[in-house]
Amino acid sequence: MNQLSDILDQMTVILNALKDVMDAEQKQLSAGHINGSALQRITEEKSSLLATLDYLEQQRRAAQKVQNSANDDVASRWQIITEKTAQLRSLNQHNGWLLEGQIARNQQALEVLKPHQEPGLYGANGQTFTQNRGGKKISI
Repeated sequence: MNQLSDILDQMTVILNALKDVMDAEQKQLSAGHINGSALQRITEEKSSLLATLDYLEQQRRAAQKVQNSANDDVASRWQIITEKTAQLRSLNQHNGWLLEGQIARNQQALEVLKPHQEPGLYGANGQTFTQNRGGKKISI
């Protein structure tokens, strides 16, 4: 097996792992309550896999320049990578829509809660707020 085939096989493995990570991301984003730390770990893992994929793509291009002949074995591997990449692009776009929906729901929840939040404890003059403004303040 030549170097280009090895690189393409490694790319396929990384794309499969990326699919698993993006499925986990979709599951988190679809849940009623998002676990922030789990989503952070998923994002870090996704970034790491994408960096590895970028490195392998650079290696593939260099190896392809060296091996200039089109090989059927290489062509079939490249077809698999192209199809997986298209699927992952679609999945990533769907996850982005889910994330936007979560952000919108969070914003709506904040807007509902905003009128009910307690007033600040201190006013602009540094004194505490009193509920009945007509009362007298007694100092000792």
